[in-house]
Amino acid sequence: MAGQTFALQVLVAVLVVGAGLVGAYGQAQRAGDEQAMARALAVARTVAATPSVVTAVEGPDPSAVLQPYAERVRVESGTDFVVVMSPSAIRYTHPDPAQIGRTFIGHTEEALAGGVVEEDYTGTLGPSSRVVVPVTDRGKVVALVSVGIRKAAVGERVRAQLPGLLLAGLVAALLSGLGTALVARRIRRQTHGLGERQLREMYEYYDAVLHGVSEGLVITDLDGRLRLANDEATRLLALPPDAVGRRVADLGLGPALTSALTDDAVHEDELHVTDARVLVLNRGPARWEGRLLGHVATLRDRTDLEALTGELDSARGLTEALRSQAHESANRLHTIVSLIELGHTDRALDFATEELQVSQLLTDRVVGSVDEPALTALLLGKAAEAHERGIGFEIEPGAHWPQGVAPTRDLVTIVGNLIDNALDAVAGGPGALGHDRHVCFDARVEGAYAVLQVADDGPGLPPGGVADAFRRGWSTKEQGSAGRRGIGLALVAQTVERLGGELEVSGPPGATFTVRLPVGPVSTVGSGAVGSADD
Repeated sequence: MAGQTFALQVLVAVLVVGAGLVGAYGQAQRAGDEQAMARALAVARTVAATPSVVTAVEGPDPSAVLQPYAERVRVESGTDFVVVMSPSAIRYTHPDPAQIGRTFIGHTEEALAGGVVEEDYTGTLGPSSRVVVPVTDRGKVVALVSVGIRKAAVGERVRAQLPGLLLAGLVAALLSGLGTALVARRIRRQTHGLGERQLREMYEYYDAVLHGVSEGLVITDLDGRLRLANDEATRLLALPPDAVGRRVADLGLGPALTSALTDDAVHEDELHVTDARVLVLNRGPARWEGRLLGHVATLRDRTDLEALTGELDSARGLTEALRSQAHESANRLHTIVSLIELGHTDRALDFATEELQVSQLLTDRVVGSVDEPALTALLLGKAAEAHERGIGFEIEPGAHWPQGVAPTRDLVTIVGNLIDNALDAVAGGPGALGHDRHVCFDARVEGAYAVLQVADDGPGLPPGGVADAFRRGWSTKEQGSAGRRGIGLALVAQTVERLGGELEVSGPPGATFTVRLPVGPVSTVGSGAVGSADD
């Protein structure tokens, strides 16, 4: 590209300089002609106004007097001929004495009328620029004076200026070539020596790769402005069409994600929750030959993976609960058999009936309170998990949750995370005020909203922690479950906001999470919310 640019600039410079030389030569030629005509006119008028010339033309032998005078004027003025002639155009003087007495070759009519003749004409000395003026005496034309300069002489004077014109053109060409060479060198340096084909291929392949990769790619400069975002990043972050070139802080992203994309820290496998997705962020510096250009970040969509992980955690919890129940059932069965073998059949019957009543009472209360089958199964599984962990799980009397309030996966996300958070809050210690540890679930319809509550008698949130509880990465517990702490309540807040609901927290003592969702048809938009996850 630099070579082609250099060749083009040299060609343009040569053409411009050549055209300039031709124009300058033509202009010099025209100027020479005009100067020759003006000089001839001045000389002719001077001769015609000389009194001795008037006296001589009226004398007996005009040629004898005028020939020496005309030649002297011709030599001193640098003209090629000074011809004094009669009104009938008979020459009195001429540079070639043989032409004296012959008729002047040219036009004299306008001069005879008192005017001036200016013309290019070919006479005895060849082509010339000439003038003819009248010689008058008391208002009468008594003679004519013609002064001329040969065209060849004018051309010789112009050609004498040609070396200077050529030198000026050469200097201009050299300066243009030097400037073009410097520009070409700068272009090579800016393009790192890459040619036109290499630049085209690099752009095409890099653009195809950037927009074809399955991960989102975001590049920001040192001022926190977005410089590149591929198709996947635009989709994951819901960026506007004019996002490139704008500050990241003005793109409407969440505070945590905005901070992660604009600070100078290195981020590895960080989970960030947007309005509709769970993203894994990796970010580091972008350098070129040791110079920091900005930062590059990759984004992976973990929404579906988080859903599967949450469902797997729920399945594992339910499996553990069933295993524990199986173990307990075996113990109870052995106890009943032993009581029968010892002859205490009445006590064996009472013991079995009591256990069946407790289990059936919880099942009947859950089934009677919830019309959503998936939520019913979730509550029974969480009840079994709570029993296995030694935590009381209660369903408020009169609780009722209608079917069709929210998409099933969103509902499981909200209830599952809230109950998991409550179970973790009361695990490992006595309840508030020394009472037994327990978690309570309630559901009801209040006007245009369906309300569900999950309460626990744990230590509650720390002072000022209500706002932080729904921020990604915030947790009151140790890291666990594959680094998934601090995301459960953030997912709950995200899901509730997407469904157009409200989320409130009260306590201590304990903590009560209240969710209000508008009663309406189930929306499938954005129902890809994830399942249960640890807070």
